[in-house]
Amino acid sequence: LYPAVSSAIIFLFCAEKSSLPVAEQCAWALGNVAGEGEGLRNVLLAQGALPPLARMMLPNKGSTVRTAAWALSNLIKGPDSKAATELIRVDGVLDAILRHLRKADEELATEVAWVVVYLSALSDVATSMLVNSDVLQLLVQRLATSSSLQLLIPVLRSLGNLIAGDSHAITAVFLPGREITNNAIEVLVKCLKSEHRVLKKEAAWVLSNIAAGSIEHKQLIYSSEVVPLLLRLLTSAPFDIRKEVAYVLGNLCVAPAQINEKPQLILGHLVSLVGRGCLPGFIDLVRSADVEAAKLGLQFIELVLRGMPNGEGPKLVEREDGIDAMERFQFHENEDLRNMANGLVDRYFGENYGLDE
Repeated sequence: LYPAVSSAIIFLFCAEKSSLPVAEQCAWALGNVAGEGEGLRNVLLAQGALPPLARMMLPNKGSTVRTAAWALSNLIKGPDSKAATELIRVDGVLDAILRHLRKADEELATEVAWVVVYLSALSDVATSMLVNSDVLQLLVQRLATSSSLQLLIPVLRSLGNLIAGDSHAITAVFLPGREITNNAIEVLVKCLKSEHRVLKKEAAWVLSNIAAGSIEHKQLIYSSEVVPLLLRLLTSAPFDIRKEVAYVLGNLCVAPAQINEKPQLILGHLVSLVGRGCLPGFIDLVRSADVEAAKLGLQFIELVLRGMPNGEGPKLVEREDGIDAMERFQFHENEDLRNMANGLVDRYFGENYGLDE
């Protein structure tokens, strides 16, 4: 296999300036090899496959660029970030990505969007360069104008990666009142209303990343038409979507905190969301077999117990059978869940609970 790989790379170097059809066939071969696993990707990278593939992204040759983008997304998919960083630093690649996202047909834009997915997931250097370009605006525009599931999935994932990976994206780009922000919220609402399960989940994930930002971004989401949709999905959607939605709603209720500090409540958001019926959905997550979802539910119960005014938190949790949901962790094998649940029951429902009544 290694001699064949070397031959394909040599042909690619020779053909990229003289025979685009030959270069495209070599790119197909290298992309297939790269898709077979990390070990073979490392061989390709060590033998210099990335630069000629990157240069194939530069012209406006639809089929050739599409093949090169597909091969590159296989080549840089990690887990090492080195290849992604090398790719974004190739002269002209960033401009080519922007140009293809802006003008290309949906098939080509889809492959380019997958390149952005891996760049933004793996490389801080690439994320910073992408965020400081027009790529966020172009991704939002693609979301607004496309109905292709194949394109929308990598576009949503790229948007979520960029927002999660660089605080500049949400502190300097997604600002209340800016056109891009309003457009982003509108297209995320469109995705949440979609019949496609994957789109709903990806859109909720993007929103959870925005909601994890500043107070202003939490208020932006809280005051939008997204929240009624999220509340409905929390109780009616398939489990994986409900879990992503719970992250959004939970993030809306807490202010940004320092490492190892208990999050401070945004009381108005918490009281409103609980009043609009979100607590049963979180308690259902506590009852699930999914450890991550159960922890998310317990964390929200803690917010309710600690934060609801006039000592109403324990009564609300008890009314929704939250005590029973937490007591299932009394002897649970997961130490974090066991300690969290038992601590909440002891603190808020101990032997003195209800005596003041």
